[in-house]
Amino acid sequence: MDFEFTPQQEQVRETIVRFAADEMAALVRDAEENEVFPKQLFRKWAELGLLGVRYPEADGGSGFDKVSDCIVREEMSRVCQSFSASWSAHTHLALWPIWRAGTPQQKARFFVPGLAGEKIGGFGLSEPDGGSDVRAMRTRADKVDGGWRLNGSKLYITNAPMADFLMLAARTKPDHTADAISLFIVELPNPGFKISKLDKEAIRSSETGLIYIEDAFVPDDCLLGGETGTYSIVRDSLSENRIGVSANCIGMARGAFDAALEFAKTRIVRGKPIIEYQAIAHKLADMAAEIEAAKWFVYYGAWRVDQGTIDGPTASKVKLIASEMAVRVTEQAIRILGGAGLMREYPVGRFHRDSLVYIIGEGTSEIQRNIIARSLNEA
Repeated sequence: MDFEFTPQQEQVRETIVRFAADEMAALVRDAEENEVFPKQLFRKWAELGLLGVRYPEADGGSGFDKVSDCIVREEMSRVCQSFSASWSAHTHLALWPIWRAGTPQQKARFFVPGLAGEKIGGFGLSEPDGGSDVRAMRTRADKVDGGWRLNGSKLYITNAPMADFLMLAARTKPDHTADAISLFIVELPNPGFKISKLDKEAIRSSETGLIYIEDAFVPDDCLLGGETGTYSIVRDSLSENRIGVSANCIGMARGAFDAALEFAKTRIVRGKPIIEYQAIAHKLADMAAEIEAAKWFVYYGAWRVDQGTIDGPTASKVKLIASEMAVRVTEQAIRILGGAGLMREYPVGRFHRDSLVYIIGEGTSEIQRNIIARSLNEA
């Protein structure tokens, strides 16, 4: 077993750390206050090869792997989770299904410009009434001449207000089975789509939308892969992305820990830094241990993706551990800073509210436990 990152993976880390410090960090305050994503980042990420980091060179990517993808997520989230959330929704949720199952024409039309940062994508899955139950979705697609007619709604869709296209899941059969759900690539704007930007307490500058879909026409050539019944692509995409967002959780926890550690070393109470008080030192010790343990579980999951052996229950275990850890660590960071932890001058409050997204998004912690428990019962 080898627990070392390769020189190439470390090079990826150096690239994103440098770019995050030099260019991303300066954008965070305004983006978060105004709740507007700085779209120019997509072009810059593309120039650095960060949008295609986990895709093969033969397909236009940077030729790295899922471990490298998680490195990018971790270091980006350590600076701003909102930026990382929009990056993730685009480079994985929107592009991965096209790379995995798209026709050559769909790849040329969406995947290639997506990697270049010329088109921004999102993934329309969650619905107002369905929650985490994907098979209960109500958005439907009815076959018509030359294409499909879509009706329904989608909620909490990352990048929707600024997207050029959406990967959209819809029911193409009435029955509640896997082959009843299909994926469509919807170019925006579309007259049948009404997208409302949502005001949020977390990941504020990652623009999120509510979508109403009424008699929206989508041509046949935008049915992913030219086939119906592509629920397996949704399932596989979610499993892999649960590993990915777990790396985001590591980044947020590290960002909060770093801020708390620096504060503890410089905050003087009764003549000495508060890190010298056991109550504070023990909090920091627990935080460091939890981050380290979760980190290696996440990268084990990423390694499993690269080996082609990742499964749903393992992905759920990784996400459950990492997301719950991030909530605990970021809360402890606020406690260490005390009143300062509630001030926007410090990032720990932002890290905490952003970490709460991932005990809900990409499948709630309760859903992850259901998946894990079901696998134990079937064993």
